[in-house]
Amino acid sequence: MTEFSILGNNTEWQKDFERRLRASYTAAGLGAAAAERMLDEVRAGIGDWTVAEITDAGTRVGYVAVVVADDNGALAGRIGDLRVDALHTGRGHEQDARDWAEGWCAERGAQQLDIRLTEPAGELFDGYSVRGQLRTRRVSSPPEPLDGVTARSMTQAEFPKWLSSEKVAYVGDIVRAGALGPEEAVRKSDRDFAKLIPEGLATPDNTFLVLEAAGEQIGTGWLKHGYLPGVTYGYSLHIQEQHRGKGYGRAAMTAGEQATLAAGDSALMFTVWGGNEVAMNLYTSAGYRVIEEGRSIDLPRPAA
Repeated sequence: MTEFSILGNNTEWQKDFERRLRASYTAAGLGAAAAERMLDEVRAGIGDWTVAEITDAGTRVGYVAVVVADDNGALAGRIGDLRVDALHTGRGHEQDARDWAEGWCAERGAQQLDIRLTEPAGELFDGYSVRGQLRTRRVSSPPEPLDGVTARSMTQAEFPKWLSSEKVAYVGDIVRAGALGPEEAVRKSDRDFAKLIPEGLATPDNTFLVLEAAGEQIGTGWLKHGYLPGVTYGYSLHIQEQHRGKGYGRAAMTAGEQATLAAGDSALMFTVWGGNEVAMNLYTSAGYRVIEEGRSIDLPRPAA
């Protein structure tokens, strides 16, 4: 029988948790410094987590960590960790731990439950909606450009129209992924852009691109260099709708990889919002691995 005991001292669990996270980050292609930076962000919130030891007949078989906090005015739960040791998998402990976490969060008023996966979870969280994926790929040599497609720096005259379009697209991504409602998404968009590019086109360590083919603009790109040590983050590599289906999506990624190397970084990272299967398939085919995948479910679960 699976049982759960809240730990009074989380030291042993945290060491194991950080070891597993570090291994998953480096396996996805991040360097040691970048992996450690991501761990720092996770560590910042661990102090609020409630960690339970999972046992079976008195034997520890794993851990589950949960937290409930305010999220834009509503209570949301999170499964920070759910780990069953390899010797004890396949005996129902994972499902029991998931059910316990859902019940624990629902009892504390959570209306939604999120989880961040760093490795495949089988069917355990199939009922959770994918909110987004963080993907990366190491770029060790200049990629081959796509014939007929060029990338140039965005001009000051082009920037305002681009910014307006990016904000609208960002809001659409957030709403489609089910992360926020339209009004909250607009406010988040305004806050995020003001924070990320306070000096507009002149914001340091950012590259703004215009992609062209046959003398016509087909898309744009926005990249932040040094987002993590050695890592460029692609905030946007966008192909205009009328030009899609022609292989230009891969060309945009090539432009991003070229800009990554030019800035002295060695890995390119993206976020793909849930519901955008076309982009997910493109990144998979181009060798971009999933570092983290966010999923969520509404609470309480409907009765079966």
